[in-house]
Amino acid sequence: MLPTTSVNSRSQGNGALSPRDAARHTAGAKRYKYLRRLFHFRQMDFEFALWQMLYLFTSPQRVYRNFHYRKQTKDQWARDDPAFLVLLSIWLCVSTVGFGFVLDMGFFETIKLLLWVVFIDCVGVGLLIATLMWFISNKYLVKQQNRDYDVEWGYAFDVHLNAFYPLLVILHFIQLFFINYVIISDSVIGYFVGNTLWLIAIGYYIYVTFLGYSALPFLKNTAILLYPFAFLILLYLISLACGWNFTKMLCSFYKYRVK
Repeated sequence: MLPTTSVNSRSQGNGALSPRDAARHTAGAKRYKYLRRLFHFRQMDFEFALWQMLYLFTSPQRVYRNFHYRKQTKDQWARDDPAFLVLLSIWLCVSTVGFGFVLDMGFFETIKLLLWVVFIDCVGVGLLIATLMWFISNKYLVKQQNRDYDVEWGYAFDVHLNAFYPLLVILHFIQLFFINYVIISDSVIGYFVGNTLWLIAIGYYIYVTFLGYSALPFLKNTAILLYPFAFLILLYLISLACGWNFTKMLCSFYKYRVK
């Protein structure tokens, strides 16, 4: 396990942070720095963000290893560079336009769908999940002997974004090539292919989320975050037995949204 540095270790001789260091480590100061960089594209490291997106598919452990390095060098777990969020937003826009094209939506319907996907599916649901996981992890998963540590809300949101990206690519990009010709047909192969893609996408979300919290050395019992896999597989088998087509239901829901 890589060594970590707590805020308490950066102290003065009397064991307290200097006023300047204390102000620099507040959540508000970190949030201000992050939001300020959103308007300075030249300061963003898009190459590194692309590297993270690639490894979220091939080796997500390496992505979270970098979070360890950030904690050691900048004393925070959460990203301080919004480049990943910017690229994810671009992915959302492109994939949603593709979805609108596949579903034969008009221009204004596609814009409505885009606004819904960005502000509800990604940001709104992400804020809810991040807040819930932040509360649960700090309330129930922090080791008693490490009460000087806590899970940053920004890190919980980063974990959601990391887990959301593979799900987005699988369901909003790869799936597009199969919707009209395979998935939304009434054949067995249609809902088998569609539901299998859902199984892989949500499975990725659960696994990457688990890796995010298990990477924090001051948390315990993070294996419980893998328990939803059992329910996911059970639901998948039931859907195949009953002939449920999750993608077909999603497409119908998208069309209903933009009416």
